[in-house]
Amino acid sequence: MKENRPSKIIGIIPARYDSTRFPGKVLGEICGKTMLQWVYERSKKAKKLDWIAIATDDKRIKEAAERFGAEVLMTSKKHKTGTERVAEAAKGIECDIILNIQADEPLISFRAINKLCTSMLQDKNLKVSTLASVVSFYDPLVENLDTVKITLDKNDFALYFSRLPIPIARDNIPHTFLIHIGVYAFRRDFLYKFINLRKSKLEEIEKLEQLRILENNYKIKVVKTKYPTVGVDTPIDLEQVRKIFKSIK
Repeated sequence: MKENRPSKIIGIIPARYDSTRFPGKVLGEICGKTMLQWVYERSKKAKKLDWIAIATDDKRIKEAAERFGAEVLMTSKKHKTGTERVAEAAKGIECDIILNIQADEPLISFRAINKLCTSMLQDKNLKVSTLASVVSFYDPLVENLDTVKITLDKNDFALYFSRLPIPIARDNIPHTFLIHIGVYAFRRDFLYKFINLRKSKLEEIEKLEQLRILENNYKIKVVKTKYPTVGVDTPIDLEQVRKIFKSIK
């Protein structure tokens, strides 16, 4: 990449219909729009993104996305992760940084996305970065095993991701927790290196693909944001998000 050429940043939202725990959730209705539409429209407001699209293998999602004006990239049905789908979709697109914006984050903030992009632009040595929000010791998200928690080193690089509430307070002294937000920014070359790494032991145990990066001795920068979000993994989560949207409209 030439030093005088600005980095091109693209965002891709991988969307599948056959979610294991909640089939069809990306087309779930929230205040008159599908969850996918909310993710797309809120992400599209991020001025740091030069281009954004939805990647899917399902005609129902394609048709729904095209109805609200999104560009859609059709991909293979064989992908086991959203990151693999993003990598296929981005293959023919010239860019330097690729954002994987998960389709089950309808409350995602464009300001948080801009902050994530800025982290990659300011530090050319970063291979991958992701988002997190700070919550209190008593937040119900802490005990939710669908919610991923993060511990960091002193430079805000991830030490570990877990579904358990880490770090555990042995003496039950209250402290804040970091909740992972489902958006990743990859350098283009590292994205393709990552998807070709063999699945790791911790990844298989926790069912968290980002642990493959840590187990292979690469670093993940974690960008803290004050913009909380709620990922949708179950119908109960979707109902909670509907209530939140109604309260902020």
